Amino acid sequence: MKDAAFLTSLFDAAVKAADPLLALRPHMPAKPKGRTIVIGAGKGAAQLAKAFETLWDEVGNGPLSGVVVTRYGYATPCDHITVLEASHPVPDDRGLKATAALFEAVKDLTPDDLVIGLICGGGSSLLPCPPQGLTLADEQILNERLLASGAPISVMNAIRKHVSGIKGGRLAAAAFPARVVSLVVSDVPGDDPAQVASGPTVPDAVDRKTALDLIESHAITLPDKILSHLRSDQASAPSPEAAEFRNNSVTVIASANLSLVAAADASEKAGIPAVIMSDAIEGEAKDIAKMHAAIAKDVVKRRRPFKAPIVLLSGGETTVTLRGTAGKGGRNSEFLLAFAQEIDGFTGITAMAADTDGIDGSEDNAGAFADGSTAARMRSSGRDPAADLADNNAYCAFKAVDDLFTPGPTGTNVNDFRAILLRQD
Repeated sequence: MKDAAFLTSLFDAAVKAADPLLALRPHMPAKPKGRTIVIGAGKGAAQLAKAFETLWDEVGNGPLSGVVVTRYGYATPCDHITVLEASHPVPDDRGLKATAALFEAVKDLTPDDLVIGLICGGGSSLLPCPPQGLTLADEQILNERLLASGAPISVMNAIRKHVSGIKGGRLAAAAFPARVVSLVVSDVPGDDPAQVASGPTVPDAVDRKTALDLIESHAITLPDKILSHLRSDQASAPSPEAAEFRNNSVTVIASANLSLVAAADASEKAGIPAVIMSDAIEGEAKDIAKMHAAIAKDVVKRRRPFKAPIVLLSGGETTVTLRGTAGKGGRNSEFLLAFAQEIDGFTGITAMAADTDGIDGSEDNAGAFADGSTAARMRSSGRDPAADLADNNAYCAFKAVDDLFTPGPTGTNVNDFRAILLRQD
């Protein structure tokens, strides 16, 4: 597809801005008097751990150890830090064992010890830890219902942290009296570090009553067993004001905003102006697609609110309410399938939507490309793009026209990346 290489270069610039070595270097802590323990979770946790080891060794800070957990297929070998793999997006038994290993790593520490928390997106499902009275199967059901609900990530994480023995700052509390330094790669709109991976090392003030209100307002159906837990005092997460957290620090070292700025700079250097619409867009993917398409069509047809050529950039985390029974894909592919239908027949519009971790949803693609010919080509191939959208089957639709984007795991995760190149019609 024409201009796909250019859009790919912008994606590459966005991912590079979140490169673990570059992101960590300005935030490396000083060597403690005691031990240094590294813990972490997320799709880019292994790459963060490897980069941390490299930077720690550069200045001769001495021995360190630890455990991080990442998604199956995302591991990279480390010299001192153990890398474990578990299931995403639905937790599994390997995740239970990984959670136990993290708690073991921070056991019996002293005030002289330092714990480094390397936290990034995807950690919520990688760290199952059912509280007393619940099981792994209960957490699996919770995750499945949340993912199918279409609720924003902030809502899902607010609920998850109250049905867990590790989220909501509980892992950091277990490390007390050691100091915990959390270095966070944000994949959530607004970059609240307590929301990333449901905050295993970062508490927040959302209480269980609020979690119950969110379940009701978003019409999320959960088993009575889970609801009963949420109504009990046992579900209450630690307060951010608790003594266990007073000496800790939290820094967001990479985010969607920083990556979008890098992509905009790359576009400008290539001679095409760029505008960042927002780094915190949430909502149903197909609805967000309609909004983006409306703006794109106005630019190429009426030269408002911008003059072409220009690149529109946006990030955040859209959601998909599952309605199909056998569909394949993810939120970025679904966004682009809806977008392709909205710009059907238009010239001068080429778009990419992709997950910066390299995997969008259930398959091996990060996202896809689309232009004004995409929907017609899908129909010519025997697909019905409207039916595929209704069935949450965007992957198959784009595969039929060879417009999938498959860079493989990137080693980082700063949420959705959307780039729309507009040329004058």
